[in-house]
Amino acid sequence: MTILTVQSLKKDFGIKEIIKDASFSIEDNDKVGLIGVNGAGKSTLLKMLAGIEPTDGGEMVTKSGGRIIYLPQQPDINPDHTVLEQVFADCGEQMEWIKEYEDLSHRIAQADVATQEQLMGQLARVTEKIDSHNAWNLEAEAKIILDKLGIQDFEAKMGSLSGGYRKRVALASVLMAEPDLLLMDEPTNHLDAESVEWLQEYLQKFSGAIFLITHDRYFLDQVTTRILEVDRGEVFSYAGNYSYYLEKKALAEESDASSQRKHQGVLRRELEWLKRGPKARSTKQKARIDRISDMKNKQFRKAQGKVEIDTPSRRIGKKVIELHGIGKSYGDRTLINDFTYIFEPDDRVGIIGGNGVGKSTLMNMIMGKIEPDDGHVDIGGTIKIGYFDQHSDDLITAKEQQLRAIEYIKEVATYIETSDGSQISATQLLERFLFTPNQQYAPIEKLSGGEKRRLFLLRMLISNPNVLILDEPTNDLDVQTLAVLEEYIESFKGCVIVVSHDRYFLDRTVETIFAFQQDGTLKQYPGNYSIYLEYKRRQEAREKEEYEQNKIVEKAKNKKENSNKKETKNKKSNKKISNFELRELDKLETKVIPNLEEQKVELEKQLYKSQELDYEDLQNLTQKLATINQQLDTATEKWMELSEMVEQ
Repeated sequence: MTILTVQSLKKDFGIKEIIKDASFSIEDNDKVGLIGVNGAGKSTLLKMLAGIEPTDGGEMVTKSGGRIIYLPQQPDINPDHTVLEQVFADCGEQMEWIKEYEDLSHRIAQADVATQEQLMGQLARVTEKIDSHNAWNLEAEAKIILDKLGIQDFEAKMGSLSGGYRKRVALASVLMAEPDLLLMDEPTNHLDAESVEWLQEYLQKFSGAIFLITHDRYFLDQVTTRILEVDRGEVFSYAGNYSYYLEKKALAEESDASSQRKHQGVLRRELEWLKRGPKARSTKQKARIDRISDMKNKQFRKAQGKVEIDTPSRRIGKKVIELHGIGKSYGDRTLINDFTYIFEPDDRVGIIGGNGVGKSTLMNMIMGKIEPDDGHVDIGGTIKIGYFDQHSDDLITAKEQQLRAIEYIKEVATYIETSDGSQISATQLLERFLFTPNQQYAPIEKLSGGEKRRLFLLRMLISNPNVLILDEPTNDLDVQTLAVLEEYIESFKGCVIVVSHDRYFLDRTVETIFAFQQDGTLKQYPGNYSIYLEYKRRQEAREKEEYEQNKIVEKAKNKKENSNKKETKNKKSNKKISNFELRELDKLETKVIPNLEEQKVELEKQLYKSQELDYEDLQNLTQKLATINQQLDTATEKWMELSEMVEQ
């Protein structure tokens, strides 16, 4: 069944036509990935589908009763809500049913017979609603999802959380709401690799339709079954996942290029014929001349522009960055514990770990923004670091937001030398980074979040660094730019340090992994992220095998011990019973055990009347009963032991 139908949708921001004449539909089981370069209009299209952004033309039709929920990059939250209250913000109706059920149950317990019958009818109707929506375990499910997303403090106030954790809570909220159509803008931002893998599996099983934007290509490949591409205002559909899209896109571009070459060849021959001066005396000759005119005027769609990164290399000495026993703690929490590593000129190092473990802290210590508590950092004399901060803080000051993009780049250089020694202007460089003339002279605040990131990356690269420190570089960059950045890193003549949760990017760019451990140490693994995962899988398999072996050994040990105990018991049972033990047996049978059983019955009778007792009396009786039960068990066990001796 179709959930949403879009017809001839349009959006124009003046300096740029974002969406022109877009038409598509979303079915109830669709898993759609929306891709396009930064600034193409992906987030704008998502907002229009959510009803947040007005359209400039066209129409959208939603299925009657269809429920659509939108997860933005920067979600709105109530700072006074606890984590759980925020998660249930979009589950209001179901939570009200649970509260109503509890209230009715309480009232029924206190009501008279006539009122009970009336309330029972209401309770039955509420119970039916809860059953039909499977809402009984709402709170338990919410806590499971939050835990998988790395949040354990369910009573924390939303206002006290960082932006990354707010996004996680908002993600949990939309997953709990279970809408017919879930719109998600960069859901993997601020998630560590384990949380991304869990979300990937969750969405694969999600019963509703999904329409999402993400830069994570592994995630896109595993979750989506259809791709929509926004290319210069037009929307194109591909009936497959991201790998299928890449294949079909390449074939389409090759076919278009081939058609254009054929067209140019035919046109060239026709123009040569025309130069010979034929006269349009016959109908055929006149039609041929008209056809040549049409061919000259035919417009071909240009191939989509690609970001071009071309900067010269800077000499790098033998000494790059040296970390000697560095450590950092905040209060009782140790983030980094005695880390030593000497970075080489051609290193490709990836730093991984959960959110908040200290990855960015480590980068800031290398940059000199934070002083280590222990150890020291040495930077080589020839080193020029290019730091791509995950927050792009350099772009968010009020002063810089008012600058034009061209002015922002000219603050570093008006002319830039390329790798072949030639020079290009700042305008030409911006064009290579897909900034149109209109965008170059627009204030930075008018650019999209992804375009700002791309501009920040350009400014960092033209400073000609020989060490790149990239802290979550994939956040908000489009997949096309990421592919070019990966190629640039591959040929970069210098050291590269990457902090990222993007598995695909790590696989393409690093050769060594440092993984944060729980005690603040960093463990080194050779290879890229996939090799690291394979190593971890083998390690877990070995640990499981060792655990199973230990269980077998323990079982054999227990069996031997039980056998020894049985032998000892048999030896004891062969021993003749003494006169003293016979008297003890008689006393247990006739006095001790009957007396204890009588006391137990009396205490239980008193406890049955517990509504008449105060708390202190109730507690005393409970303790006495526990003592009597223990004494009775001991006496019974002794009686059985002595009885076996008599039978011998």
